[in-house]
Parts: sequence; structure tokens; C-alpha cells
Amino acid sequence: MARFRASQGGVTARFGAAQARIVRDLVSQVAELLGADPETETDEGHGANGSAGQDLEAGFGLTDATEAPRDPVLARLLPDAYRDDPEAAGEFRRYTELSLRDGKVAAARTVLGTLPARGGRVRLSQPDAEAWLRALNDVRLALGVRLGVTDDFEEVGNGINPADPRAAYVWVYHWLAYLQESLVEALS
Repeated sequence: MARFRASQGGVTARFGAAQARIVRDLVSQVAELLGADPETETDEGHGANGSAGQDLEAGFGLTDATEAPRDPVLARLLPDAYRDDPEAAGEFRRYTELSLRDGKVAAARTVLGTLPARGGRVRLSQPDAEAWLRALNDVRLALGVRLGVTDDFEEVGNGINPADPRAAYVWVYHWLAYLQESLVEALS
């Protein structure tokens, strides 16, 4: 099972082909959900929306979005900054959502750019490892929403029947937590 270890100048891990495919697929799906093609970037650097340069506001990274996304996964990935003040939350979102999306897509691109599609050894510098942590966290948040992760999920997840259609996703959710933990330990 892939596990990160400290190495000279960063961290390393070895991924099997199936492990690489799972990580790459999930990271790509999250980036796509955020509105980007994770494999490419537009000339303006705003791959998440493709709107940079179309007007002055987009050029400054502003959006007209002032409400949390309706999709529960996007709402979790792009939460309101002020839950008790919708007006302040909307204004904050207007100024930060594009850069938050771009940052999440950039982290996804780092994972995709450093993880061989067929598996193999991954060597990460400190900045790349931090991008991996962000991208893995985004995938776990997305999976968590779809699985209904709550405070008591640990008990449910550990006792899930293998015949339950969610069982494979629960396993992946736990494996990603293990992978994140190994990365944090390797960086410490």
C-alpha cells in the first residue's frame, strides 16, 4: 500500500497502477467539479472558470457568485465564510471564490503532474507535498459528503457490510486518510 516517507529534499512514495488510477480519477473529478479541465490551463491562468480577461471583474479575480453552490460537494469545498451573515458571506465569496477554485485546481494539477498514470515512484518537494495534502483533502471532503460522513462515521465505516455498494468508497475514504497521515508524518 502506498505510504509517504521522508527523503532527501522532500518525500517519496510508490504507487501501484490501481492506486495511481484511483487517486488520479478522484482528483480529476474534483477539479472538473470545480469547473476546470485539470489537465490543461488557459493562457490567463484561470482554468477553473475560463473567464479571465473577459471583463474587468474577472481580470481581478472577482465573480458575481454571492451564494453558496447548490451542489452539496461544491458547497463543502467552497463554504461560506460567514454562516450567520449572508450579506458578508456573499461579499467575501465574490472576492475569493475564483482564487479558491484556482488554488484547488492548481493542487489537483500538481498531483496529476507528479503521479505517473501507471503508478510508480513519486518524489515530492515540500511545496508539491503541500499541494498533495490540499488535493487529497478536497477528495476526502467530496467523498465525505457523498458518503454522509458525520462524527459517528468511524463506527459505520468500519462495520460496513462488504456487499453494501458504498463499501469500496468507504475503503478509499479510509485509505486516503492513511495516505494523508503518512504524508503529514513524512513532512514532520
